[in-house]
Amino acid sequence: MSGGARLANEAWEAMFRAQVVLMRSFAAEDIWGDLAQNEYDVLYTLSKVPEGLSMVEVNRNILMTQAGISRLVNRLVERGLIDRCVDPADRRATRMLLTPQGRELQRSVGRRHAASVTSAMTKALTTEELSQLRALARKITIDVEPIDVRHPDHHHPHAHRGTP
Repeated sequence: MSGGARLANEAWEAMFRAQVVLMRSFAAEDIWGDLAQNEYDVLYTLSKVPEGLSMVEVNRNILMTQAGISRLVNRLVERGLIDRCVDPADRRATRMLLTPQGRELQRSVGRRHAASVTSAMTKALTTEELSQLRALARKITIDVEPIDVRHPDHHHPHAHRGTP
């Protein structure tokens, strides 16, 4: 393996391991209440789009199988945390929206998760390093990210992952 290929693979492995370590640490924390992390991820994703998202759009953002996301959404609907509604742009399709209860739960868990993320990241990195990491991660993902849930036109790349 050439020096460039070795460095690229070592950088990828370091980034991947850091993400796994952080996600395991966050999962072990007592911040989630009666939500699973992937349930919070759906609530967070929906919190960014007041007009809701289709199942395909939700699935692009939380990286689960279609069957897995369908079961998860059904559980969240049964719990009264999200609603399904007819998509005004395509009356055959449905969109998922947060209920007031779902929005409040997302905000409550999100505040605790944000504090946890802040603690973990600032313990390991300086402000300058955090800025560099953000810039580098955005540079890597600029052409491959899923939909932008922060804008009404849902067809742009976006930079979401699990933060509140």
